Amino acid sequence: MSSDSATFDLTGSFETYNLESSPSDTITMSKSELLSHFELMYTMRRMEITCDNEYKARNIRGFCHLYDGQEAVATGINAAFDPEDSWITSYRCHCTALARGGSVSSVLGELFGNVGGQTKGKGGSMHFYNKAHNFFGGQGIVGAQVPVGLGLAFANHYNATPGKPMQVAIACYGDGAANQGQIWESANMASLWKLPMIFCIENNHYGMGTSMDRHSSHSDYYKMGNHIPGLRVDGMNILAVKEGMRFVKDYVGGGNGPMYVEMMTYRYHGHSMSDPGTTYRNREEIALTRSTRDPLEFVKRTLIEANFADAEEIKEIEKRIRKEVADEVKVAKASSPPTIEPHLFEYVYTSGGGKEQNEFPPHIRMPDFAKSKFY
Repeated sequence: MSSDSATFDLTGSFETYNLESSPSDTITMSKSELLSHFELMYTMRRMEITCDNEYKARNIRGFCHLYDGQEAVATGINAAFDPEDSWITSYRCHCTALARGGSVSSVLGELFGNVGGQTKGKGGSMHFYNKAHNFFGGQGIVGAQVPVGLGLAFANHYNATPGKPMQVAIACYGDGAANQGQIWESANMASLWKLPMIFCIENNHYGMGTSMDRHSSHSDYYKMGNHIPGLRVDGMNILAVKEGMRFVKDYVGGGNGPMYVEMMTYRYHGHSMSDPGTTYRNREEIALTRSTRDPLEFVKRTLIEANFADAEEIKEIEKRIRKEVADEVKVAKASSPPTIEPHLFEYVYTSGGGKEQNEFPPHIRMPDFAKSKFY
């Protein structure tokens, strides 16, 4: 198409608390930037739909929490962050793992329980990890990622070069976790020491099957930090998320202390694959959100209105990504589950020489496999 960049209006996308400034009401983005965001978001969507299908086919077992509907949040945060910034999130982590250096095959491989998975088939759906890309999980306990994120913020503060902006740390959690006691303790410490910490609430309106007006006496989550500043963002708008997080990163990394950020978003699936998601909300509500606020449809409209792409070009991109995801699933399935040797003790115990010395000490008693009928 003709244009290489465009400026987009973000009026009404933000609400601030205890802040003297705010994100810009406009954002300028190039054609290549917006197309890359769309491709990542569409890959996330197709990957999560594939997870749904594979779970129903019983190729994926155990816990499985899907992210479809919330793609703009992870994509926008990733676009605003530097690779050196630290990120930890909840058990709804497949798409964050993909954005932070992962691949569809490494995500699906982990869900299949194969060694080709991002954590070698040992973590499963809730425990992704990629230290090389400063992604620290994946946390199976509600809210427990936040004090770990605080530790990452402390490390970034400790390692910062005086006079230069700090790398930030973000801990993402849902509205259902927002009243966990460990989060209040973390907020106090982050504020006391002015750590570069972002408390990011992905408000999808339901804590498992309980609506936020029934599980929280305070539903303005971005104001929960008391004196800590807060920002509410339209989490279904990739442009707003990117600009909002740029503002937050500059503020927090500049030594001003932590910030609460509330992303207003929505999940299409139930809380997990064991939850149909229609007993505490009706299908009309889900359909209305899909038809009026879907983050992918928003990007498609934006691409067309900015003359960055036409409908046929977008269809071709979607077709290509569907094939890529299908091919990646085949790669994931071609891998095999971990075995006793050499995989069982890898990344578990070392005598001090680093990860290359994966061994177990003689005082650990192994089972008698010959007598075990389950082996």
